[in-house]
Amino acid sequence: MSEGSDGAYRAATGVTRTGEGIWSAELAPDWDILGNTNGGYLLAIASRASSEAVDGRDPVTITGHYTRPAHTGPVRLETEVVRSGRRLAVVRSRMYQDERVVLETLGTFQTRQEEVETTLTDAAPPDLPAPDDCPRMLPADDAPFPPPSVGRIDLRAGPEIAQLFLEGKTSSPVVTGWFRLLDGEPLDAHALMVGSDAYPPTAFVAGLPVGWTPTIELTVHIREPEPKGWIRCDITSRFVSGGFIEEDGLFWDEEDRLVAQSRQLAMVSRG
Repeated sequence: MSEGSDGAYRAATGVTRTGEGIWSAELAPDWDILGNTNGGYLLAIASRASSEAVDGRDPVTITGHYTRPAHTGPVRLETEVVRSGRRLAVVRSRMYQDERVVLETLGTFQTRQEEVETTLTDAAPPDLPAPDDCPRMLPADDAPFPPPSVGRIDLRAGPEIAQLFLEGKTSSPVVTGWFRLLDGEPLDAHALMVGSDAYPPTAFVAGLPVGWTPTIELTVHIREPEPKGWIRCDITSRFVSGGFIEEDGLFWDEEDRLVAQSRQLAMVSRG
């Protein structure tokens, strides 16, 4: 697939303007976990509609609150431009399915800027084997995990996930790995939101007595809107308390640039 061409990801996250501040989209099949559409995928669609509402500006940060599960099928999005300045615009969106809100977002978007020199970096990408030396995660045929959504991108498992699924060994609540889109489709800023929510929960890797971990809130900061090649992922948790777990993600492209950060709050249910 040539650079800039549309592929399965862009088709699955596409939005169509149907009125002033109103958009339609179709939640594609197999982007789900236990029948519920993946939260990062939903956020990417809402971000794309919000971006289109301000003439295609790049996302800087977007926060999504998930009000109820979504499923394969049509959705309607309503966007409101809260403020539009010369550089930054703030956009609120709501995603409806079956006439009920499933996701509400607030995001800041910016006009494309000339590259600004990095002045401080106090972290480094995780040290991982090459992508070809990491097993690709594929959906399970006869079990709920790995879920269908992992097959919608090229997701490679770091050592923690490989040990869990191949050997049944648990480790600390850290998940690492690589991801990219299928068939050479180039990444964009919205795709980083998909990648931020693609991996198994850190609680699973740590062997905690946790079942389903539905996302309550997901925030993604885009540091580079044009990521290059494979993305290295480093996702950690420090606390499971009050019935919730947080996951902090750092995402680096093949040029070792920090391209995104994420913070997710999920509910933990025993099972």
